[in-house]
Amino acid sequence: MHYTNTFMFLLALSFAYFAKALSGSYMKSTITQLERRFDIPSYLIGVIDGSFEIGNLLVIAFVSYFGAKLHRPKIIAVGCVLMSIGTFIIALPHFIIGRYEFETSVRRDQNSSFNPAPCRVDSSVDRTQAGKVPHVPAAGCEGESNLFMWIYVLLGNVLRGIGETPVQPLGISYIDDFASEENAALYVGCVQTISVVGPVFGYLLGSLCAKIYVDIGFVKMETISITPADSRWVGAWWLGYLIAGVITLISAIPFWFLPRSLPVAGTRLSDKCTQEQTSFIKHSPSLKHKYPADEHTSFIEMAKDFIPTLKSLLTHPVYLIYLCVTVIQLNSLIGMVTYKPKYIEQHFRQSASKANFLMGVINIPAVALGMFSGGLLMKRLKLNIMGAARFAFSTSLIGYILSLFFFAMSCENAKVAGVTLPYDGLDEISYDQHSAVTSCYSGCFCSLSDWDPVCGENGITYVSPCLAGCTASSGSGKNTVFSNCSCVGVAGNFTASTGQCLHKDDCDNMFPYFLALSVITSFIISLGGTPGYMLLIRCIKPQLKSLALGFHALATRTLAGIPAPIYFGAIIDTTCLKWGQKRCGGLGACRIYNTTAYSHEKLEKSAKHHKSEVRLYSKA
Repeated sequence: MHYTNTFMFLLALSFAYFAKALSGSYMKSTITQLERRFDIPSYLIGVIDGSFEIGNLLVIAFVSYFGAKLHRPKIIAVGCVLMSIGTFIIALPHFIIGRYEFETSVRRDQNSSFNPAPCRVDSSVDRTQAGKVPHVPAAGCEGESNLFMWIYVLLGNVLRGIGETPVQPLGISYIDDFASEENAALYVGCVQTISVVGPVFGYLLGSLCAKIYVDIGFVKMETISITPADSRWVGAWWLGYLIAGVITLISAIPFWFLPRSLPVAGTRLSDKCTQEQTSFIKHSPSLKHKYPADEHTSFIEMAKDFIPTLKSLLTHPVYLIYLCVTVIQLNSLIGMVTYKPKYIEQHFRQSASKANFLMGVINIPAVALGMFSGGLLMKRLKLNIMGAARFAFSTSLIGYILSLFFFAMSCENAKVAGVTLPYDGLDEISYDQHSAVTSCYSGCFCSLSDWDPVCGENGITYVSPCLAGCTASSGSGKNTVFSNCSCVGVAGNFTASTGQCLHKDDCDNMFPYFLALSVITSFIISLGGTPGYMLLIRCIKPQLKSLALGFHALATRTLAGIPAPIYFGAIIDTTCLKWGQKRCGGLGACRIYNTTAYSHEKLEKSAKHHKSEVRLYSKA
């Protein structure tokens, strides 16, 4: 009976980990979709992503401490229900906000014979400078407050964070309390592995939804002139959240039927410590009595004991060093994981769908294999606390050295006239939209704030047909061809087609090496994940396990989970070369980045975090 209940709890906890990991990774796979749909910069996406950790921060210390003395499985069930509700709230804005509109000069109606001229000459309109249009807010701006619907996404993510709070500290401590010592590491490794398998399906779901147009079923797809590779494309981001919400709701069901506690395994005594653990565990005179999980105690008694218990935990040197290590490590990992699909999109010019697919089928399985292998090696090699610490140090050191090779893998910027390349006759490139005027389109009435790229026959991308000097167009939708483009400058053929030019030869050659190095580095770093986690559990008194795990989660979320996506996003925003324009004025989402600066800023920040982490492990 004991084995059956333990196994059932292990299955239920694994599925809960899978559900929360799936929805969390799906959130990260949709960051570019959310940026474009709500016209917001990367740092604000970082705030939304970090709001999950804010939800955790609000309740995790109390849930970890008081929850350990209550019915842990039922508290986990309540958390899963809250996660599900939060996920549904994230999808809510799609059903409230209007249809997605993007900048385009392309005729959408195939039945219409009217083709608007991209290069318009209108002397009746004042211009701020030659060839420039003063920005005038679009009609219907009073309804533009719909763009602030991203606040629902933020609030839903906060609720997800609150619901996720009891799953890790209460679930892991429940396993460690009632499983035999030799099986505990393997069980924890299995659960941690499942938590990494969840993102595989999360990113694959993100890849699928990114291919589907956001307003599928409400618009005729033949009238859409952009493709999933276009920086204006928005996929059906809301669909994945509905699916993830249902899965999370189902994961809550088994916990309602599990017992409050289980008989302690015969090979393990929870109130005793090994000789090695005794040298690590710091005894405190204030902790003369503790309340077992199945002992009914009053709330006042537990509250009085909270401060002395917390003080005892925070004065433990090994626990503090490990806490600092994981905070530094997670700053790097969270920033990298959050923006890695976007990095692949922008730097290697892949679609959002392909970037998410590669994350799901290549990178994440390597992490899962590494975490499972770490738990298996710890059991096979029978690593003690010191052995686990040395193992985690070695994997961190090797991972840091390998990460330095990413600096050698870079691509050239996309060739965009007036942004990354000068127009003919100009000696310098200008990143200022108000100074990119040249004679080839000076007679046109062009808006410099629009992003409607076309690919000239000369292989250079132009910001819009008007800024390419095109005076005529034919066809509709994706098949539109612009002609008489004076800026293209190819003798006898001055045409341009919709979308950016695809110059991926240098990136296509470098991309496989980037993926291979990414897989190897992820595998090696994740090898130390489970031994490091077991080090955290075994270096403290058994009665403090739930609180230690909860405070560890609290610290990492406060000092890594919340700030890392924000400052990584802010750094990425500094590399933007061309910002989109909101209909009612103001900057929207970035359309094109300086990929060289993007990669260096991101990798330098990650390498510094790895270096600090290795130093702290060596001190331990």
